[in-house]
Amino acid sequence: MEIFHYDFMLRALGGGLLVGIICPVVGLFITLRRMSMIADALSHVCLSGVAAGLLLGTQPVLAAAAFALGGSLLIEGLREKYRHYAELSIAIILSAGVALAAILISLGNGLGGGFMSYLFGSLVLITVEDVWVMAAIGIPLLLLTLLFIKELFCITFDEVSARVSGLPVKLINTGFTVLTALTIAVAMRIVGILLVSSLMILPVAVAMQLARSFKGTLLVAVATGEMAVLAGLLLSFYLDLPPGGTIVMALVLALVMVLVVAPRRYTARAGA
Repeated sequence: MEIFHYDFMLRALGGGLLVGIICPVVGLFITLRRMSMIADALSHVCLSGVAAGLLLGTQPVLAAAAFALGGSLLIEGLREKYRHYAELSIAIILSAGVALAAILISLGNGLGGGFMSYLFGSLVLITVEDVWVMAAIGIPLLLLTLLFIKELFCITFDEVSARVSGLPVKLINTGFTVLTALTIAVAMRIVGILLVSSLMILPVAVAMQLARSFKGTLLVAVATGEMAVLAGLLLSFYLDLPPGGTIVMALVLALVMVLVVAPRRYTARAGA
C-alpha cells in the first residue's frame, strides 16, 4: 500500500489503467488486419511531435497527437497512391518521422533529460496535466471504438462484403488509422514512444493463444494489458526501472508462458 502515498504513482496508475484498456482494444483490430507496422510508423511520428512540443514550449502529448494525426492521414493518402504496394506508405511515413525527429532534436540540443522520459516512459515525470490530456483524448477514443466496433469487425474480416453492404469503408479505414495514431499519443507517456506498439500487439498475441472467439480475444487482451501495466508499474517503482521496459517485459514473459502452456494456433472466428 506504500505506493498509494505518492502522488506520482497515483497519476501513473490512473494513466496506466486507461492505456491498458485502449491499447489492446485498438491493437486487436491492427493485428487482425495485419497492420502491426503502422503502430511503429506512427510512434516515430509521435517522436517528432514530442520534439517539436518541447522545442516550442507546448504540451508534448498534444503536439505528439497532432503530429500522429497528420501522419495517419498521410498514410491513408499514400495508400491510395500505392494501392498495390500499400506497405510503402508505412515505410515512407516512418522514415519521415525519424528524419524530422533527428532534425528537431538537433535543433533543441538534445532537448534535455526530460526528452528521454518520452522514449521509455517515466513514473516521476508524469504530471497532472499529462493525465488530464490522456483522459481527454483516451476516453472519447475508447467510446468511439466501442461505438463502431461492429463496423470495424465487418471490415476487418470481410472488407468486400462490408463495401457491398453499403458501409463507408474508406471513411472507416481513415477513422481507424486516426484512432490508432491518437492511441499511440495517449499511451506514450506511460510506456514510452519506442515501446508503445508492444502494448498494442503483445496482449493480443497472448489472447490469441487462449481465447476461441473475437469477443473472448478482446476481453483476454484487455485483461492481459491491465495486468501487465499494474505489474510493470509496481516493478518500476520498487526496482527504479523505466515503466515502459517493465511493462513490456511482463507482457513478453506472459506470452512465453502462454506459448509453453497453451501452444495452439489462433483461428479468427466471427460471433461471440
